[in-house]
Amino acid sequence: MQALRSYFGVFRYSGRALSLVWSTSRSLTIGMALLSLVSGVLPGAIAYVGKLIIDAVIAAAASSQAADRQAAIWLVAAEMGLVVFWALAQRGQTVLRSLLRAVLGHRVNVMILEKALTLELVHFEDSELYDKMTRARREASSRPLSLVGRTFGFAQDMISLVTYGALLIAFSGWAVVILVLAALPAFIAETRYSGEAFRLFGWRTPESREQNYLETVIAREDHAKEVQLFGLGPRLLGRYEGIFKKLYAEDRNLTLRRGVWGYVFGLFSTLAFYGAYAWIALSAIEGVIGLGDMTMYIMVFKQGQTALSSVLSSVGGMYEDNLYL
Repeated sequence: MQALRSYFGVFRYSGRALSLVWSTSRSLTIGMALLSLVSGVLPGAIAYVGKLIIDAVIAAAASSQAADRQAAIWLVAAEMGLVVFWALAQRGQTVLRSLLRAVLGHRVNVMILEKALTLELVHFEDSELYDKMTRARREASSRPLSLVGRTFGFAQDMISLVTYGALLIAFSGWAVVILVLAALPAFIAETRYSGEAFRLFGWRTPESREQNYLETVIAREDHAKEVQLFGLGPRLLGRYEGIFKKLYAEDRNLTLRRGVWGYVFGLFSTLAFYGAYAWIALSAIEGVIGLGDMTMYIMVFKQGQTALSSVLSSVGGMYEDNLYL
């Protein structure tokens, strides 16, 4: 239980990040929230209208009446309108996120520089504090917006999941259970490796600073005379390459393990989808559900998997962002 509390404790900075974004631009924050709500509701509505279209087409083919054909055409037009509105909402989110990234990045960088002006010279001679300052300058301009973006994405996908669940539970509650359980292994693996990536980032800040220093000594003209006079170039370059090889080996090991286990656990979602696909198809064959229902349930299950994967990915990303913050 203590470990569980410790794990979820890393989300304590989410409120501060949201507050920072809100104080930076209330209009952009409200716009993103509204568009996230719209983008979360529309996919379920589109799936349901798609079911109505298939049912209307079957009815029109059976009756051959003009009214039934006209109803099918109107439903197609309605779905097109929903898709166009959904695309507009997603494009709007992209635009607002770009604008917010610019103003928030500037705001946070100014905050860091203002803090630096309050420090005394002895603080800059403290390697631990200097490492912390380096990490803040490198990540703090992007991490708050990343955390807020993931939070809005999480809310949007949760709204979509509720909509999908309401549609899917009409077929079977077990389908919803399968949908959730199949996504958990990949989420656990991804969160674990997010923690490892953060620990690597923290441990090797001194090496990263040393690399930056070596670049400055080798490439800047105010150090060029000393480097050439004492023949330090090859030695400094060799040290620079040695640090890179060490850091690259750590990155490669983490990336390979993350990729392999992500693929293995991702297979659970694929197996779950095709198992549900067969289940829904057999139900249609046996006459338990209609063709329109079959199409909708398959679409909802697939989109529900995507939304749930996105939700868990957002949680994993929020976990990582909070570690940095």
